[in-house]
Amino acid sequence: MNHVRFSPLGDRALLIHLGDTIDEKTHRLVRAVCARLEAEQLEGLVELVPAFASVAVHYDPRRAPNGDAEASPYRRFAAAVEESLHDLALDAIPLAHTVEIPVCYGGKYGPDLEEVGRQHALTADEVVQLHSGARYRVYMLGFAPGFAYLGGLPDAIATPRRAEPRTAVPAGSVGIGGSQTGIYPLTSPGGWQLIGRTPVRLFDATREPPTLLSVGDIVTFRGVSPNEYHERTRA
Repeated sequence: MNHVRFSPLGDRALLIHLGDTIDEKTHRLVRAVCARLEAEQLEGLVELVPAFASVAVHYDPRRAPNGDAEASPYRRFAAAVEESLHDLALDAIPLAHTVEIPVCYGGKYGPDLEEVGRQHALTADEVVQLHSGARYRVYMLGFAPGFAYLGGLPDAIATPRRAEPRTAVPAGSVGIGGSQTGIYPLTSPGGWQLIGRTPVRLFDATREPPTLLSVGDIVTFRGVSPNEYHERTRA
């Protein structure tokens, strides 16, 4: 692969750098690398953590593949990873799942909806139409268990974070942070502009897998009434 760099990440992980931009091409490369390494099951591999333009590969240094006896575990594991990826094909990534998320927009569920509209000279309905009319890609999970960073937000509603973050954002809140949108899986502090809330649980420790969304999934949003929101929360 061209333009791929490796670097150590502590003494039990290495980072594969796959680009400098957040876009669909780099994302496909991230997913292809993960799919290949999951299939290879390298000796000592512990966990893969995909991000916007890189993959963290956690490994057990005591079980690093054999190779140059004088080389460090990092050098031996990096050499094995590089060998596994030498003929990587972008068409080998798994098919994406599409997940529809119901959202009750505005009011007490989305207290920043009007503010987002004001910043772009749009009505609240126009903001909702733009947000619910797009298809989003899960680029990475992070920040909190099950929190998915979604790319694909229309430029017309890309909005900076709030000047003063909230100390407690309710679970299920749908927000906009810059050029991305996302859903808070748990009640937590947060500074994104809140435009709605979903009754869907993004994270459940008793579920397998515990996260609703995975890297690569496609997400769409559907506006629902407060009544439907409450019916779904009681289901």
